[in-house]
Amino acid sequence: MERLQKVIANAGITSRRKAENFIEDGRVKVNGKVVRELGTKVSHRDAVQVDDILIDKEEPVYYLLYKPKQVISAVSDDKNRKVVTDYFEDVNARIFPIGRLDYDTSGLLLLTNDGEFANMMMHPKNKIYKTYIAKVEGKPTKEEIESLKRGIELEGIKTAPAKARVKSTTKKTNSSIIEISIHEGRNHQVRKMFEAIGHPVIKLKREKYDQLTLGNLKPGEKRELKPIEVKKLKESAVT
Repeated sequence: MERLQKVIANAGITSRRKAENFIEDGRVKVNGKVVRELGTKVSHRDAVQVDDILIDKEEPVYYLLYKPKQVISAVSDDKNRKVVTDYFEDVNARIFPIGRLDYDTSGLLLLTNDGEFANMMMHPKNKIYKTYIAKVEGKPTKEEIESLKRGIELEGIKTAPAKARVKSTTKKTNSSIIEISIHEGRNHQVRKMFEAIGHPVIKLKREKYDQLTLGNLKPGEKRELKPIEVKKLKESAVT
């Protein structure tokens, strides 16, 4: 038995909090009857409807994908470009990406059909750190790296403090490799942060998501998360 709002969230319809609003507003039915009580629990045998549409109660699944460049972090694209769910044609669950990686950014991306888990991972207050390796133009000074750590003002809003360090520099190409970790998810944030300090990104890859790494995966490959990995991610979100 699970709480009704969690079942709705796990179906990927909306977040758990919005599901609670749906219940209170009388938009949810269980076995044909409107239910407004948030503590209601249902089993897999119960028929749950949201706005009179029957939902499928899938078992939650969690995947890690090594997203290649030039792939859209979405379930579909109106320009018929390749999307991340194209790599999951063998998976029957209705999964979706947790957050996104830019079209030209490669690396670690999580996908799930668990709406509550996805919201937990993306909520800024939970401070789930994502680590990127950026190849940038030029060689950032120590002060420029410190400014990334303190936070950069982007479009009138200061970013949260980041973790950043120079891994290497190459005089021949006048470029540097920087490791940076952030827990926010603003649009093109890492690229904009480096542009703000005068060192545009040449290449960007996400290598870590909290404690998760790409391991031996190659671009386009995926694996299912282990239960202990899901448990640790949830623990990171509440600590």
